[in-house]
Amino acid sequence: MGKGRAGWRPEQLRAMREAHGLTLEGAGEQLREVARAAGLTVPAANFQTLWQHEQGEVYPGPHYRRAYCLLYRATEPELGFRKALPGEQTQLRLTPSKVEPIGDHVLAVERAVLQIAPGDANSNGQEVQQRIIDAWKRRHTGGDPNQPTLLVVAGFAGSGKSEFSRFLSRLTGWPLLDKDPITRPLVERLLIEMGSDPNDRRSPIYREKVRPLEYQCLLETAYANVDCAISTVLTAPFVAEVTDERWMRRLINRCQARGVIVPVIWIHSDLETMHENISFRSAARDSWKLQNWDEYASTIDTELRPVVPHLVVDNRLGAAISLTDQVRQIFGTVFA
Repeated sequence: MGKGRAGWRPEQLRAMREAHGLTLEGAGEQLREVARAAGLTVPAANFQTLWQHEQGEVYPGPHYRRAYCLLYRATEPELGFRKALPGEQTQLRLTPSKVEPIGDHVLAVERAVLQIAPGDANSNGQEVQQRIIDAWKRRHTGGDPNQPTLLVVAGFAGSGKSEFSRFLSRLTGWPLLDKDPITRPLVERLLIEMGSDPNDRRSPIYREKVRPLEYQCLLETAYANVDCAISTVLTAPFVAEVTDERWMRRLINRCQARGVIVPVIWIHSDLETMHENISFRSAARDSWKLQNWDEYASTIDTELRPVVPHLVVDNRLGAAISLTDQVRQIFGTVFA
């Protein structure tokens, strides 16, 4: 599985471990601890598996790679898991968690938020970045002077939108509305009552009867916050919606009528990352995708973008999520 993987340099992992003065057993113990503290899936991390990673015999799965990045305070390219993406920061050095001057906190948060880049010529990425940073700073000083914000985070299944949305929610204190946990029980029961599989996401019954209700429930929940001028992070695939100019205009107009702005963030990913993330989360609703991956992948346009002014987070190869993992760990006390 391992040695032929493009861009992988397993010797980097061993060099990093030795630079930290760790044995294989010691590295395994610390990997488990750091994953547990970060709320990630805790890897077995026995010394045989770590040895296979370092010898290039087994390519580490996503839970291992995330734990390695947290343990060594490094990015995936720095650990030799892959080549850096064009323009990707690979020399980021964050302040250890025991040292907490506010200037260093602000710098690290700003670096993470700078991942949100303009997706077209009409997008004001700096304004949205500043709103997020201001909300984080002002959580501790009594309020945010900006207009309320409905931050829409969209992307294909497995792109990393839920992870990134949770990061933004913890950073800003804005409530997170994620389609799956909000609507899944209702969707599954509706499908059963209509004589379909609860995990069906392909049939006309789901697409024509259930999906519109699913998104309506999500939006009505968001509108309840909008009507109260509560800034909110809203996430779902929204693939059909962000490419429908009339749908987007209705959403934006309704929010603007209440003084709420609607920035749209598209999580850009690649098929390899999406496949890995979907496999790793092992959700029953994804079974068809995994069993028919080539057919499913043929329906995905990785260059798709929203039709309205929008921002883009480049999460190809998990680059953005790896960085937000480190910020969450190092600045965990700030999120409290």
